Amino acid sequence: MTHENDISRLDADGRHPRGGLWFEDFTVGRTFAHRLTRTVTQADNMLFSNMTLNPQPLHIDAHFCATETEWGRPLVNSLFTLGLMVGISVNDTTMGTTIGNLGMTDVRFPAPLFEGDTVRVATEVAAARVSKSRPDAGVVDFIHRAYKQDGTLVAECRRQAFMRRRPA
Repeated sequence: MTHENDISRLDADGRHPRGGLWFEDFTVGRTFAHRLTRTVTQADNMLFSNMTLNPQPLHIDAHFCATETEWGRPLVNSLFTLGLMVGISVNDTTMGTTIGNLGMTDVRFPAPLFEGDTVRVATEVAAARVSKSRPDAGVVDFIHRAYKQDGTLVAECRRQAFMRRRPA
């Protein structure tokens, strides 16, 4: 599908046909409480750690965790947590309207996430500016925050996304 074809397919509320918001829809201070949640499983943690060739026993070795760590059980791989947090935000914000991610900063994991925890995410628009090099695009800074079921913050990051502007 070309960008021009998208123009005739805008939803009644002005969203991209896939549901994403355009650059102009992101106002600084707007916060999204994402509807999707996800309970993390042992399979998620093992598969992700193995797919990324991460042999850290802190994530994949229950005996090691029970006998040699303060946690007593495997921690969910933090990069899985980061990816899940951003992924949960996509349906409500950038589905079909992101050109690409420009970077992530201020990534933090203030509390552990374990198998069986359920993650919910909120996203705040921290900044937005029209691109200096591309008049059809803008840069949006999102602050994503992930919480587990008891409200504990388990992950946070600032992400810059290169976003399409609404077609004329």
